[in-house]
Amino acid sequence: MPKLNLPSVRIPANDSASSPTPPAHFHLARRLAALVLLGGNSRAASHAGGRLILSWRSPIRASAAGLRRVASVSQNYTAVSWNAQKRAYDLALATGMLLYITTFLALGAWLHPTATAETLLIRALGSCAFLSLNVILCIGPLCRLDARFLPLLYNRRHLGVATFLLGLAHGAFSLFQFHALGDADPFISLLTANRNFASLADFPFQPLGFFALIILFLMAATSHDFWLRNLTPSVWKLLHMLVYFAYALLVAHVTLGLLQSERSPWLVAAMVASIALVLTLHLAATLKEKKIDQAAHEKDAGNFVAACRVNEIPEKFAKVISVHGERVAIFKYDGKISALSNVCRHQNGPLGEGKIIDGCVTCPWHGYQYLPETGASPPPFTEKVCTFRTKLVDGLIWLDPTPLPPGTPVEASKVQTA
Repeated sequence: MPKLNLPSVRIPANDSASSPTPPAHFHLARRLAALVLLGGNSRAASHAGGRLILSWRSPIRASAAGLRRVASVSQNYTAVSWNAQKRAYDLALATGMLLYITTFLALGAWLHPTATAETLLIRALGSCAFLSLNVILCIGPLCRLDARFLPLLYNRRHLGVATFLLGLAHGAFSLFQFHALGDADPFISLLTANRNFASLADFPFQPLGFFALIILFLMAATSHDFWLRNLTPSVWKLLHMLVYFAYALLVAHVTLGLLQSERSPWLVAAMVASIALVLTLHLAATLKEKKIDQAAHEKDAGNFVAACRVNEIPEKFAKVISVHGERVAIFKYDGKISALSNVCRHQNGPLGEGKIIDGCVTCPWHGYQYLPETGASPPPFTEKVCTFRTKLVDGLIWLDPTPLPPGTPVEASKVQTA
């Protein structure tokens, strides 16, 4: 058993485990999770409240047994709010945005010497926010198409909050310049100054950006897992799916704004290209997922379905199949086969795209872990997913499509070796 290194966990002097429910800050700390080790790439990990966090130096050294040992000592953890990877990501993100805005202002002043500094700043902030939102919407399908993009998904929340702050700054400068210098209230002026709804060229595009900013605010304000836990994953996910509605509003906001103030074909081309890229990536990811859902599976007399052959599954990875409308992840590890629901309890992440790390199925999105033979997270965590019975016949894996209750132990099928 490898040595467990817990640099981020602090055991208090008053070691008490009398309460079966960990404190609130413990739940917040454990959400700082790691990306799964994919494609054989080495990553390093430390612990924050029991969840894995990558630090990019050496192979992961953590185990379910180690987590249980920590839980047996104490359930009182000091919340860890950051890690080296997130610091590096945020530094790169802030530097990139600052360089973009600075370059935009410099080129804008050179190409349009009569433009005011406020106008250039409004355009720089707005274009940077819109570009960032395009990147956010591309990350999801890119991860489904290629696992090498998963580190971007791990840090996508920070990009989302930064995008909202850019949009807020853009909106504040715009509101001041165009609506705060008159007699009417700036917000009333924003919503009522232009009523040319019948004219495409003069359509009131500014309120569209305002409503999109409200959606981005709601998403940024509820981005922390505190809200995910209290709103429930389904409600939280529905709220954050509004990003597509916000994107549609911003596409209309930017497009109609260009019609009223710009005539450059390059801007139009860039706008069309960004929309086409987002749509193409989502379509490609949808088609890939559709192949899994439409695959047919043979049945035997016991209602088991033929899933795949053992040699189709790489060691410690999974094969995902769809049975009765539910996706199941079939893992091969240590000469055994286990099957569990493909849906992570955190944000519905695809467990079958993750890997077994030190005995635990690890979600590739945020590092949530489950024991493959029970579908339960190692103590002190309480998340559970459904398990499925399997059997092996001449190297072919057969799966009972009826899910067992979450956390139900199922004996793993043994792989016969030559």
